[in-house]
Amino acid sequence: MQFDLTALRRACLVLALFACGVMGSAWADDRPQRPDAATPAGQKGGPGAPSGQTPSMAEPHRLPPDSTTRQTLELPGRTLAFAATAGSIRLFDDKGEPQAEIAYTSYQLDGTDRATRPVTFFFNGGPGASSAWLQLGNAGPWRLPINADEVTPSTSSEVKPNAETWLDFTDLVFIDPVGTGYSRFVATGKDVRRRFFSVDGDVSALALVIRRWLEKHDRLLSPKYVAGESYGGIRGPKVVAQLQMQQGVGVKGLIMISPLFDYREFNGTSLLQYVATLPSYVATVREAKGPVKRADLADVEAYARGEFLADLVKGEADREVTTRLADKVATLTGIDQAVSRRLSGRFDIGEFRRELDRKNGKVTGRYDASVRGFDPYPDSGASRFGDPSGDTLQAPLTSAAVDLLTRKLNWRPDGSYEVLNGAVWRGWDFGGRPPESLSGLRQILATDAKMNVLVGHGLFDLATPYFASKMLLDQLPAFASVPRVKLVVFPGGHMFYSREGSRQAFRAEVEAMIRPTAN
Repeated sequence: MQFDLTALRRACLVLALFACGVMGSAWADDRPQRPDAATPAGQKGGPGAPSGQTPSMAEPHRLPPDSTTRQTLELPGRTLAFAATAGSIRLFDDKGEPQAEIAYTSYQLDGTDRATRPVTFFFNGGPGASSAWLQLGNAGPWRLPINADEVTPSTSSEVKPNAETWLDFTDLVFIDPVGTGYSRFVATGKDVRRRFFSVDGDVSALALVIRRWLEKHDRLLSPKYVAGESYGGIRGPKVVAQLQMQQGVGVKGLIMISPLFDYREFNGTSLLQYVATLPSYVATVREAKGPVKRADLADVEAYARGEFLADLVKGEADREVTTRLADKVATLTGIDQAVSRRLSGRFDIGEFRRELDRKNGKVTGRYDASVRGFDPYPDSGASRFGDPSGDTLQAPLTSAAVDLLTRKLNWRPDGSYEVLNGAVWRGWDFGGRPPESLSGLRQILATDAKMNVLVGHGLFDLATPYFASKMLLDQLPAFASVPRVKLVVFPGGHMFYSREGSRQAFRAEVEAMIRPTAN
């Protein structure tokens, strides 16, 4: 679903040697249309090639026309009637040639005033993850019951009405970046892939799709929110900045779910990577003995950013300090003292996942370290295991997404639905350096003094540890502090919303943020 930190390190080395220039304008806002064109570009019956030109060879690969169905959802204490649309928006280059079709699924509640009804745009991360995770795991009208510690690849993929859907207080638009879901390239060649599979090109495409959807559905006056997960932490602030400054669209709020704001803290020799992960390591250990809340980790947080960091800075050359640090980490995590001393108390994520329960031949999850699975090679000197908290989700989630789109929403593209496309990650251009979005977050908050940000994390998430965000958000200037920027942390992992209590609590936080704009 989200990025692999080891792969990032390799990617950064490659990028340092073979860095490509950052792209300029990736595509034109609109394809040239005939004067008599009455249907928006990208829709059935819309304009083909500009007058006098032959249709593009990519036309046979078009996604089907948008499908809008009327839906009624029976939920505890209320009935929701809404329009569900599964469709796509086509993007063009500055010559009017089609480049890609971006699939989306939107839900608009009946009987509302479009000028005052909020609308929220969702995207996941990866890069290479579709929005199915947030739609079917968290905010959409239907939800796939996915408890990370129970689901297996053969788990039923039948979706159920989602009592915690956000549709009660905002309309919903789930966007699949190109290469994910059913979104696809319609142009060939390396150049188009290089443009879309880049930090800046991806952001430009998402911002343009949001603006085009608003125009297409007559929602430019609506209060607008953006929600992103994981690599969405890089995308989110940058997309909002693009909307503010390039697309002429203001955003009321930014919702970040298990975000990563700065890759640099998880790369190379940064000591902060150990500080960021220690509270989640300890939370995982304590969870095995009983329920844990963030307040229960106050002692670990204080140690991590205090004595632990100070001892890390002194370095391994100071053996007395290093032994003290290693023994303290062993005590906090329960990992064998000899192992901790061998690693100088500096456990990277892979080492912690294997060493925590090595005696039983089990590894912890990366997305959710409270989930454990068998190590397929428990006696191997090399680490050759997957993620028991993530690998099991792909099959049921993919089947659920396809069933929803084809059976419930009556939209039947050809080709395969990509819930998590590794080719996108492998082809991604990070711009020659680890990306970050904190500078963008500062800028958008300074530009719009009324915009708010909500950041949600899971305690047991090792992919994007909550304490990394805590440390970074603490560096924001006073104008961007609480209550404008709020961090909330819940029991759970990367997809903390798979836990009922955490999903309900986070929904309440989001509703408190969005609901006032609807009044």
